[in-house]
Amino acid sequence: MAERVVVTGLGVVAPNANGAGAFARALREGKSGIRFHPHLRDCGLACQVGGIPEGVKELSVEYFSEEELLASNEQTACASIAAIDAWKDAGLARPTADSDQVDWDTGAIIGTGCGAMDVVAERVVPLVNAGQARRLGSTMEQAFISANSARVAGLLALGNQVSTNSSACSTGNEAVVEAFVRIREGRAQRMLAGGSEGYSKYAWAGADAMKVLCRKHNDEPEKASRPMSATAGGFVPAGGAGILLLESLSLARTRGARIYAEVLGGYVNCGGHRMGGTMSAPNPEGVRRCIRAAVAMAGVRPEEIDAINGHLTATFADPLEIESWSVALGLPPSKMPLIHATKSLIGHALGAAGGIECVASVLELDQGFVHGSLNCEDLHPALAAYADRIPHTTVRLPDMKVIAKASFGFGDVNACIVFRKFEN
Repeated sequence: MAERVVVTGLGVVAPNANGAGAFARALREGKSGIRFHPHLRDCGLACQVGGIPEGVKELSVEYFSEEELLASNEQTACASIAAIDAWKDAGLARPTADSDQVDWDTGAIIGTGCGAMDVVAERVVPLVNAGQARRLGSTMEQAFISANSARVAGLLALGNQVSTNSSACSTGNEAVVEAFVRIREGRAQRMLAGGSEGYSKYAWAGADAMKVLCRKHNDEPEKASRPMSATAGGFVPAGGAGILLLESLSLARTRGARIYAEVLGGYVNCGGHRMGGTMSAPNPEGVRRCIRAAVAMAGVRPEEIDAINGHLTATFADPLEIESWSVALGLPPSKMPLIHATKSLIGHALGAAGGIECVASVLELDQGFVHGSLNCEDLHPALAAYADRIPHTTVRLPDMKVIAKASFGFGDVNACIVFRKFEN
C-alpha cells in the first residue's frame, strides 16, 4: 500500500516575517514585506522595491558555526535556517557536528531558481578576470547550485536523496511533489522539501530589463505587488526560503509527532511551448492538465476544495490562470474556491516562491483562515465574475478542509499540490 504523507514541520524565511509563528501572524494581519531598497536605485534598476527578508545575518550567527558562516551565502543561509526550523518544529533534535550518525531514511529536495549569482558576480568573475583564480579556494562550493540542499544535508546528517531542483517559478512546488512521491513509494521516511532564493540585484536586473517588474510604485512599496489588479504593472522580486518536513504517516504516528496537514496529491508537467505557451507564457492546456491530475491523485471532488493559493504574479497571466482553474475544476465563477495571492504580501520569490507559499497554505489550513490579497481593490475586468471569491482581508474559515497550491513557471512548466487538514 502507498504510504500516506503528512507535514510535521515548517520553516520559513520570508520578506514579512521569519519563522512559522510570526509568518502566520503576518499573513492574518495582511502585513507586507515589500520595501524600497536604495541599492536597486543606485545600480539603475527601474524597479527599486523588493521583498528582502530581514535579520538573516543575525540569524546566521545564531544558527551556524564560524566555519559554516564562511561557507554560506544569502541563498544557502535562508535554506539552512528554514530547514533547521522545520526540523526542530517537527520535534527532531539537530545532530552535533562531531557525530558519525547518518539518517539514512531522511533526505532533502531544496530547489532554487537563480543560484548564488552574487557569489559568481562579486567573487568568481572578478578574481578569474584579474588572473587570481587561485584565490578562489572553496568559493566554488557556494556557487554550485547543489549547495542549497548539500549544506542542509551536512547540517542535519541526511543520508537519503539530497538534490537541488531548478524549474524557475515552479521550483518549490515541484520539490514538494517529488519529495511526496518518494515517501509515498517507500523510498524515504522523511524529506525536507521546498525552495530558497537569494536577493541578488544581478538576478533581478535581467527581469528588470525585460520590463516584467513593477516600476510604478517605488515611492509606495506596499502598493507595488498587485496580483489580479487592473493596474498591475509587473511582479515585485523577492527572496527567502520555505521548507516543509514531509513524513510518512506511520513514522509520524510512531513518534507522536504533531501533524499540520496531509499531502493528498501533486503533479508536475510542461506545456511544451505550444498552444500559446512559450519561455515566458503558459500553455493553458498544460496548466489545466496539471491541475486536473493533481486533483485526481488527491481523490477529492473539485467542490471539496475550499481555497486556492494561486501563482498570480501581477502580470497579464493572472486572468488566464484563474480561467484555467475554473475550466480545470469544471466550476463556474460563483462556485469557485476562495482565490488568493500570497505574492501580494511578499512579492515573487522565484525559486523560493512555491516553498514559501506552500508553508503559507499549510498554516492557513491548520489555523483555519484565508489571508486577503492586497492591492486588487480595482479587480481586473476579466475577473469581475470572480469578485465574490477573492477576499481582500483575512477570512476566518474554521471548517476549511482542502487547499490547492499551484506554481506556473518560466519555461511553460507547472506544478500543483493538494493539501488536506489531517484526519485519522
